[in-house]
Amino acid sequence: MSATTRSLISEADLRRGHGRLIYRLVLGALGVAFVLAFLGPLYWMIIGAFKTPIELAQTPPTILPTSWHPQTYVDAWNRLEVGRYMINTAFYALGGWLIQLIVDVAAAYALSKLRPVLGNVVLGGMLASLMLPAAALLVPAYLTVAEVPIFGVNLLSTPWALWLPGAANAFNIYVLKRFFDQIPNDLLDSAGIDGAGRLRLLWHIILPLSRPVLAVVSIFAIIGSWKDFLWPLLVLQDPEGQTISVALSRLAETGRVTNNEMFAALAIASIPMVVLFMIFQRSILNGLSAGALKG
Repeated sequence: MSATTRSLISEADLRRGHGRLIYRLVLGALGVAFVLAFLGPLYWMIIGAFKTPIELAQTPPTILPTSWHPQTYVDAWNRLEVGRYMINTAFYALGGWLIQLIVDVAAAYALSKLRPVLGNVVLGGMLASLMLPAAALLVPAYLTVAEVPIFGVNLLSTPWALWLPGAANAFNIYVLKRFFDQIPNDLLDSAGIDGAGRLRLLWHIILPLSRPVLAVVSIFAIIGSWKDFLWPLLVLQDPEGQTISVALSRLAETGRVTNNEMFAALAIASIPMVVLFMIFQRSILNGLSAGALKG
């Protein structure tokens, strides 16, 4: 441990008696506990799909399958139509991401650089909305999409029922605003003197400099849309247009799907998000670090 390393235990305490040994044992135990807590359910889901339904239900459970059945993944893909529901989910996630990015960037840009009248009041109201439990907003949000005020349009079972309620995300707007605040106004003023308008400043200066935080917001928006369950369950009433999470939940209640096939379908459904995180993990960490240092 170097002299500049910060720790809950000082270097002097580590040198005293068996301090270093105890420190390493506790650290190792915590590491194993975290690995089991985060990777245990994922391992159980993937391995469970390789077992037979009888072996999957037996007590005590087996760590590894006594016989491997990879065909379960093929059966789950075909019987449960996982591909079709994953396409539905990808469509909803990409549409929601695009609309959310447009609305949130515009709102953050206005609050950070345009400084409208009562902008701080609006920002405070948005931050206050984060304190409300999501369950408390379900009923008013459902009534709104069931009959949109003024227009009287019913958005149930349409993609807009997913996209519009999530368009203005208070957390994303706050993160983007904090990042935009770090961009020097002198830079924007210089471009403005050269004749650049508000939209050109946003498109040619703000957005290129904000790629790290845009990547973070984008990943959070897509992952949030992909894994959302309760809201799609309420508003997507047509089985043909449901997301993968809602469709699997509905199919599980029919009793015609075995547990190992359900495990296989869930494992397949989680692959896109795992791949997405593995590809963009550097961007996510860089974006969070940039926000933390500049904030």
